[in-house]
Amino acid sequence: MTAVDLSDRFPTDTDPAAKRSGKYLPGEVGLWVMVIGDMTFFSLFFGMILVCRGQQKEMFDAAQNLLHPDLAVVNTLVLLTGSYFVARALHSLRNGGRPRGLVVATMGCAITFATIKVTEYVDLVQGGHTLTTNDFFMYYFVFTGIHLLHLLIGFCMLVALLVIAFTPKTRQLTRGRLKLAEISAVIWHMIDLLWLVLFPLFYVVH
Repeated sequence: MTAVDLSDRFPTDTDPAAKRSGKYLPGEVGLWVMVIGDMTFFSLFFGMILVCRGQQKEMFDAAQNLLHPDLAVVNTLVLLTGSYFVARALHSLRNGGRPRGLVVATMGCAITFATIKVTEYVDLVQGGHTLTTNDFFMYYFVFTGIHLLHLLIGFCMLVALLVIAFTPKTRQLTRGRLKLAEISAVIWHMIDLLWLVLFPLFYVVH
């Protein structure tokens, strides 16, 4: 792929004109359609869960007490830290840097989150709490499992971002690669946002 001059077509974080116009959309339009669709899908099901909780309050509260809110808090901090790292990595790329360490740190956050979540799954299953135990655990395993699948997709995008970060500084990044980096960052932030809804829904709300 031939490197191109992006100075007039790819606004950077420090480009005053891009900031003033407000017309620059990171990534691709199709990506944002997917993100909005994904969030709408989750929102509808979140509403359904809240209705179900209202109908089976005692069962939901009893099942909720079997979860591990301490692990969930740690995982929340892990994802927020990963979002900070990926945001800094994208900023660095846009301004000519090669943030390999920041991308690796974000990947470490993804692995840490998945490890903690699987540990919680194993503990619950060993305690006899599975997908078929009751409605609470059905929703819990299904939606946290879907979120974990999103995390896996996000991790694959981070691998692509790491490859981009290894582009030598002597070689100008192409517009396409920078767009891929933006897509990776947006997907990671979407994963973070989904968890920020799942966390209170399953661990906090009574």
